[in-house]
Amino acid sequence: MGRLGRATTAKILPTLKKSDSINLIIANSDNIAGGRGVTKDTLNEVLGYGVDFFTCGDHIFDIKSFENDVDNLQFIVRPANFTVDSPGKEYFIYDLGKLGRYLVVSLVGRTFIKTNSENPFTTIDRILGEMEGADLSGIFVDFHAEATSEKVAMGHFLDGRVTAVVGTHTHVPTADQRILPNGTAFVTDIGMVGPLNSVLGVRKDIIVKNFTSSVIEKFEWVEEGKAVFNSVLVDYDEKQHVARSIERKDFERG
Repeated sequence: MGRLGRATTAKILPTLKKSDSINLIIANSDNIAGGRGVTKDTLNEVLGYGVDFFTCGDHIFDIKSFENDVDNLQFIVRPANFTVDSPGKEYFIYDLGKLGRYLVVSLVGRTFIKTNSENPFTTIDRILGEMEGADLSGIFVDFHAEATSEKVAMGHFLDGRVTAVVGTHTHVPTADQRILPNGTAFVTDIGMVGPLNSVLGVRKDIIVKNFTSSVIEKFEWVEEGKAVFNSVLVDYDEKQHVARSIERKDFERG
């Protein structure tokens, strides 16, 4: 979430990656640049802090110049259920060497989200059909959605078919991380990396005024002060394609 989120990643992620022997780090980049949107430079900055790959969401093209960059970047996927004329990759197979090939898919929800997108359930169904017979060690799905019901439904829809389904978008972490009955790791929402004393990253006084007045103010992002680092750690069996565990890894700094 903006500059403070990037700075917090720089402070926490390298140590976390080493201490927990993490082989693949995936981050949702929807708010990485200035609080909303994506740029090539901010992605490259956070790659330098230890992130390996990026998913995204409904704000991926809020900064228009990124439409011209995304096709040339090998470390990000746009939501697979965006319309077919959208730039960017639908999905990506990440090579983990001895740990095998890991499919990464990003999806965006349709409930309470204003984007022109296809049905995420039928989209992931199609992709998994295309992957039948592929030599994969795991499948990761980031479901960027507003409604908790839509995200929980997606978890059950994919249970036993993918390694992990993690929800993003609301910036507020949920405490329901678990292994679903057929072996898929699930959490409704990871949360965010960004300013703690804010309203979803925005100055709290602005949001309070927008809820109490008919005169709406433009968002301003909090760029200093205390920050939160929300994440989940998934351990999985690359031979059986099922998750062993999922645990929250949450920190505060500043």
